[in-house]
Amino acid sequence: MKLKGKHLLILLIILILGLSVISSCSAYTGTGFSHDIPFSKYSSLSNDDILNKYDDTDCQAEFTGMCTYVTDGDTIEVDGLGKIRLVGVNTPERGLEGYICSKRFVQKLCLNKEVSLDIDDSKNTDRYGRYLAVVIVDGKNLNEMLLRENLAEIMYMPPSEFYPYDWYADSDGYSKYISSHKSSNSGGTSSSSSSGSLTSSSTGSGLYIASANSHKFHYTDCRWGKKISQKNKVTFKSRSDAISQGYEPCKVCKP
Repeated sequence: MKLKGKHLLILLIILILGLSVISSCSAYTGTGFSHDIPFSKYSSLSNDDILNKYDDTDCQAEFTGMCTYVTDGDTIEVDGLGKIRLVGVNTPERGLEGYICSKRFVQKLCLNKEVSLDIDDSKNTDRYGRYLAVVIVDGKNLNEMLLRENLAEIMYMPPSEFYPYDWYADSDGYSKYISSHKSSNSGGTSSSSSSGSLTSSSTGSGLYIASANSHKFHYTDCRWGKKISQKNKVTFKSRSDAISQGYEPCKVCKP
């Protein structure tokens, strides 16, 4: 049976619409992270005013190129390499409070300027084909700056060469960050360990749990951790212990 031209056109339109629906369903929707920091905090500052607050990074420049576009606070484009996803951090998505500020902060430091990249040796790209990297601006770690300015949240997804908690661990806001994230992800309740930093909470006994049948680990007060049956429960004394045994952090309680 031969199809007329208009029938072929209709089929083509249906195919395009179907692919669009599939694409939108699988698109990244973010974690819901937001902040209320206004960009006016930075608009009157020079780049040097911002950069001079930070020490030079230990990260090594593996690629250098011109930043030609800033998608949002954690994604840029670099000439000669393409899309770059800042590893270890997550900024507000479009439409959420803080999106514009985080994006403009990155634009201020990067856009139409030469930046360097330390690409994640453990996992070069994400599932969208973007290079995972630390962006280095005048010798400073931009990923770290976003965290310390509270313009981003930690998003640690092993395997990774970089451990973003180290960038934030000696910051005044670190304990508050850990406490607020634990509290918000456990239905507003907090335990005595939720008010401490990662270093202090990691020294306890059995503060992290997992199932022998899963690859995720949790805080003990996580709603998913509480569902683990006693016979399958595995405990860890520290976060690094869980990770070294092949477990990944739960995306709900974010241990």
